[in-house]
This record gives sequence, structure tokens and C-alpha cells, in this order.
Amino acid sequence: QLQLVESGGGLVQPGGSLRLSCVASGFTLNYYAIGWYRQAPGKEREGVSCKSASDGSTYYASPVKGRFTISRDIAKNTVYLQMNNLQPSDTAVYYCAAESGSCRSYLRLPEGLRSLEVWGQGTLVTVSS
Repeated sequence: QLQLVESGGGLVQPGGSLRLSCVASGFTLNYYAIGWYRQAPGKEREGVSCKSASDGSTYYASPVKGRFTISRDIAKNTVYLQMNNLQPSDTAVYYCAAESGSCRSYLRLPEGLRSLEVWGQGTLVTVSS
């Protein structure tokens, strides 16, 4: 059974940092790309970042570029999202999702969301003073 479990969310002040984790089970990250997505209240789910398994390429959405970093630890079968200089606009539930090989679905957002079948349960990030 393919499963993803996120953790690391919480309440942080503007300018603060958090590191989210996405632990995979039932499959290995050697063959699956992991994307991070977020959904703020009343808004559509959007892509944040993705790391390809096929060639290691990384992608970032414009609002987070330069502030967020995606990485993976194959030995721990875990993908991380380091989030620095957080802003109130980053407040959302953050999800990770897996897709085979490359970040094809992430790069075809928003239509690509329908192609993603393996999701975590989400972790809430709240940025507020």
C-alpha cells in the first residue's frame, strides 16, 4: 500500500522557518517524484515545489522561489520542504503527493492535480504574529 505522511507544520511568526517532512511507505523514492502542494482557506490547491526521481530536477512556484527548498533523503525515504522567511500568505494546509518518475503532473497544474493518486493527509502551516 502506497502511503505518504506529512509532519512539521505549526504556528510560526512572519519571517520564521519550518521544515516539513513527507515520509513514504510502500514504495521507494528512487522511482517516484514527490511534489508539495498547499491549499489555503477558500482557495484552490496549488503547487509549491516538486523533485523529480528520474533526473533529480527541482521546481518551485514563483511565490516561494528563493525561500523554500525541497530535498530528499533516499535512505529515510523522506522528502523535506525547508521553508524560510515565511509570510502570512504561506498559511495553508500543505500536502505531499507522489507520481512516477518525473514531475509531469506538477508541471501540468492545475489539470495535473487529477492525475495524482497518492496523497498525504496534510499538515497545517499558520503564519501569524
